Amino acid sequence: MTAYDPSEWTDFFVASAGASAALTGLVFVAVSINIDRILALPGVPERALETVLTLLGVVLVSLVALLPGVSIEALGALLLLLSLTLIAVAIQIDHSTPAGGDGQPHTSRHLLRAMATIPVLMGGVSLLTETGGGLYWIAAAVLLATLAAVINAWVLLVEILR
Repeated sequence: MTAYDPSEWTDFFVASAGASAALTGLVFVAVSINIDRILALPGVPERALETVLTLLGVVLVSLVALLPGVSIEALGALLLLLSLTLIAVAIQIDHSTPAGGDGQPHTSRHLLRAMATIPVLMGGVSLLTETGGGLYWIAAAVLLATLAAVINAWVLLVEILR
């Protein structure tokens, strides 16, 4: 079944790893262009870090999914561990971010973080139990995390100049 067969997803994960790596480079360019403004605004450096880590999460999820010879249970466990790590890092960043310091409501940032992490958690559990969607959760995670990172990148490149 496609939802539980990583070999069916190779092209998707190769493309997502490459695209995320390229987007990470673009985020670094955006940050370097606006570094003075980013550092001057409370909460914005943390948003830049979140953006890079979100894209790194996509790369890591994709690379884990591309590991050869890994059982579906082991893949589920690795993705579950990765998702819990990403969630823990997001919580740590949240605790170090001034409330509303970047001009954005915290709820929107929480939503972006959830978009990037919760589907990985769901996918890991789904793969472990072999029910509920499997790798389709991981595909949703990759797509939503990319969308969240692009939204953050827009803020870092354009919105902070307004």
